[in-house]
Amino acid sequence: MCGIGGIFDFYQKHPPCQEVLKTMMQPLLHRGPDDEGYFVENQVGLGFKRLAIIDLTTGNQPLFNEDRSLVSVCNGEIYNFKELKSELESKGHQFYTHCDVEVLNHLYEEEGVDFVKRLNGQFAFAIFDKQKQTLFLARDHVGIAPLFYMEVDGVFLFASEIKALLNHPLVQRRVNLQGLDQMLSFPGVVSPTTMFQGIHALKPGHWIKVEVGKVQVNEYWDLEYPTENVAEQSEESYVEQLEALLLQSIRYRMIADVPVGFYLSGGLDSSLVAAMIHELFPEQRRHSFSIGFEQNEIDERRFQQLLVEQVNSYHHEIVFDWQDISSRLQQAVYCAETPLKECYNTCSLALSENVHRNGMKVILTGEGSDELFAGYVGYRFDEQRTWMADDSPYDVETLLEEEERKKLWGDKDFFYEKKQYEFRETKLMLYSDAVREQFADFNSVREGLVDHSKLQNRPALHRRSYLDFKLRMSDHLLADHGDRVAYANSVEARYPFLDINLIEYVKTIPPHLKLNGLVEKYILKKMSRRHLPQAIVDREKFAFVAPGSPYLIRQNIEWINDLLSYETIRKQGYFDPDTIERLKKIYAADGFKINMPFDSDLLIVVLTFGIFLEQFNMPNLG
Repeated sequence: MCGIGGIFDFYQKHPPCQEVLKTMMQPLLHRGPDDEGYFVENQVGLGFKRLAIIDLTTGNQPLFNEDRSLVSVCNGEIYNFKELKSELESKGHQFYTHCDVEVLNHLYEEEGVDFVKRLNGQFAFAIFDKQKQTLFLARDHVGIAPLFYMEVDGVFLFASEIKALLNHPLVQRRVNLQGLDQMLSFPGVVSPTTMFQGIHALKPGHWIKVEVGKVQVNEYWDLEYPTENVAEQSEESYVEQLEALLLQSIRYRMIADVPVGFYLSGGLDSSLVAAMIHELFPEQRRHSFSIGFEQNEIDERRFQQLLVEQVNSYHHEIVFDWQDISSRLQQAVYCAETPLKECYNTCSLALSENVHRNGMKVILTGEGSDELFAGYVGYRFDEQRTWMADDSPYDVETLLEEEERKKLWGDKDFFYEKKQYEFRETKLMLYSDAVREQFADFNSVREGLVDHSKLQNRPALHRRSYLDFKLRMSDHLLADHGDRVAYANSVEARYPFLDINLIEYVKTIPPHLKLNGLVEKYILKKMSRRHLPQAIVDREKFAFVAPGSPYLIRQNIEWINDLLSYETIRKQGYFDPDTIERLKKIYAADGFKINMPFDSDLLIVVLTFGIFLEQFNMPNLG
């Protein structure tokens, strides 16, 4: 919906002013080109950039309660606002707009900080309570909407994107080596860590209360799978309830005062969303958007066309050329505010650009289903491991690997993503001498990243689902591959599979109905047969992988050669230039290919880290 930012000066050493706020908010214009608003009073300043979607005439922010003792800014959507508004009006609350987020101030008045548990939406907001002199901030359950914060010299700062914080005069730019190590070790950087020293990401399902000299962070929700078997229903019962909840989720996400379109990848999830939109609103012809490729082995246009014909959409298709990767890669890093592990964000940027070019602001996507219904290959690997006896030799390296797993996941036998002890040697080889000397201080595998109690006494499928939510979903798929690439073109993406009511129900579905034998998304596919062509339901899971650094190196592009040159790597001081030279020779060799997603594209991290340093004017090490 927009971009937000703010300042809370604890000791009135650096009182906020509108000019500083405007400077902070200027880099967020892409999140809200339609309007802006500011509130500055004593030690507090709030800023807002608006992408007008609901209540186009009176919905600008900041918003106030009746006596103006509360003032708020919010990025996102509260989908159940109509029910909440009706309840609040029955208690005497007065509303002055038709905007969904106006309910926030009034709910806070009624229930205090616990009201956030009643919200169904994607949101990051801040409420300043003038009477209590407190600032309350919260982020949605699964982390669709971003929120970053920091404390510096007695000032608390927050914003929808880090680039806004970097525009405050007190903020220094420093690389967070722990963030870089997490980038290499896991699907991405893990909240609250960011790539910027001193800047934190509020974790999904968390809130912050800020008072003078005190910042309290608290969890209000987590994906907590049951530890005991839930009384099992019939398959048909699960299908019925799942269908009802997904339809309601889509109804919520179609609420807008502007046209709403949808992505079509050709896969099960986006196709199901498209089919259900058409069934709910058959009288209205919608806009659909997809991306195609000249390479037949990854092109899905024939499956996309099946749905276009079924739902009779105005379809907008672009064909992505691999040469476009290099032209968009710098923008992708700037949007993500982090180095990248693959290049497909450039495709997503092109897709959202096409949405914007066709005058659309809101798009529905199928993201989130794989993590809930065991859609990734890792779930099948877990299942296969249960069938096979482990007869591998038990040596020192195995023992050390088990110790790493015990620290990370609380279980020496649970494998996630990669062998971390083995990969430690790869990282140390990549890092420069100066970075290696500090490794013990920033090693991201030295302690657990998640609450082990949420993994214990659960089936392997639920453990992997929990880790995918915590380590892959919010900080990667919903961040650099979701929110950032959509909002880069002033487009809001909405995620029906991440509706909180749907998630709470899916938690109760037995694992064998998510992965049945080796059939992923079993129960979802069964439900989908009511809505989709058989060819889409039965097609094999397709993992799209864009060309990586070997392709880019072979293009002999001047700026890429420069960023990966021995002199540039040595001058930056983060990676070992001799190691990078060896990798370049290996990656450039004829026939060399990285087996993604199982192998790491090490040079794409090095390359995009170099872009990151340049885009954000980050200091060299040393």
